[in-house]
Amino acid sequence: MASTLATMGEIRRLQRADGPAAVLAIGTANPPNCVSQDEYPDFYFRVTKSEHLTDLKHKLKTMCQNTSTEKRFFHHTEELLNAHPHFLHRGQPSLDDRLEIAAVAAPELAASAAAKAIAEWGRPATDITHLIVSTNSGAHAPGADLRLASLLGLRASVQRTMLHLNGCSAGSASLRLAKDLAENNRGARVLVACVELTIVAFRGPEDACPHTLIGQATFGDGAGAVVVGADAVEPLERPLFEMVSASQTVVPGTDHVLTMRLTEGGLDGHLLARELIPIAAENIELCLSGAFGQLGVGVEWNDLFWAVHPGMRAILDHIDRALALEPGKLAASRTVLREYGNMLGATVIFVLDEQRRRMEEDGEGGEWGVMMGFGPGFTIETMVLHATSNLKKN
Repeated sequence: MASTLATMGEIRRLQRADGPAAVLAIGTANPPNCVSQDEYPDFYFRVTKSEHLTDLKHKLKTMCQNTSTEKRFFHHTEELLNAHPHFLHRGQPSLDDRLEIAAVAAPELAASAAAKAIAEWGRPATDITHLIVSTNSGAHAPGADLRLASLLGLRASVQRTMLHLNGCSAGSASLRLAKDLAENNRGARVLVACVELTIVAFRGPEDACPHTLIGQATFGDGAGAVVVGADAVEPLERPLFEMVSASQTVVPGTDHVLTMRLTEGGLDGHLLARELIPIAAENIELCLSGAFGQLGVGVEWNDLFWAVHPGMRAILDHIDRALALEPGKLAASRTVLREYGNMLGATVIFVLDEQRRRMEEDGEGGEWGVMMGFGPGFTIETMVLHATSNLKKN
């Protein structure tokens, strides 16, 4: 018996990586159709044939002005929407057609981001051992993961995992899973791809559904990809951020503030902005204290670098005040929100890439950092990051 136990212990040791998982490369992509935030209300009410609803148009203009977003990217165009007039009405069945569009477009957009990450990583795509794909824009089997693997030329034995309807926390949840896979499978190289297309939820304005306008002022399309692995093969591989710990917290009594479901009329749900906005700020310090306390690492919040999902500008403002952050601490999040809007699960990868750029090119400092995502539940994803020497200014 003792011999068997010793043998099993050795097997487990050999199966696991020696060091922590790390972000090895990042890639992002957007569709070519770009609409400025100033022009979006005119675009939206024109394509939805709703220009007579002047009060709602005024509301959307005000919402767009308050977002701090300057432009957003979309797969859908005016021509595509004109060809699918049933997309505009909640009561008309349209899910099949929406999913058919997304089934083609989502893997292609994800492949654009993933190809950039793989090129930066520097190893062949066939060295990817695990694939995690998250999206709120699909519901097929085989799904976007299999199509993406084919587009990238991944090997047939790649181990695939799909995450659906995780909302804005999908990117953080995918990276949490990637960390576990990389650390528990020696030599694993995990490709994470998060892709979002708002065509699945696009519809016309409705007095009875004010959250429709909130979504129209906020969300855009994009894809982010990350290669994750432990025990980097240097100098070929270049670790950026070590993924030190990851946790997930659900705030009790908040499951009603943000919901998502697939319906015959497309992706639908509720977003109660007034209730949702302060929740993250009210609970973030507890999540941070728990994460760093378990590690025995003493830090001041202003000593950290930050990669926070920027759901809305007001959420970032509340976090700034709750943690008494110095001006510019959430600059990476605010930059992504300004340049792209909220791309749901893909957004936090854009933020991580922007934070990487600031550290590499602008010389921003910080040894310890945190990545945070927020989603239905209300769920807070927290990951402690450690910057490597590769992020020093070139």
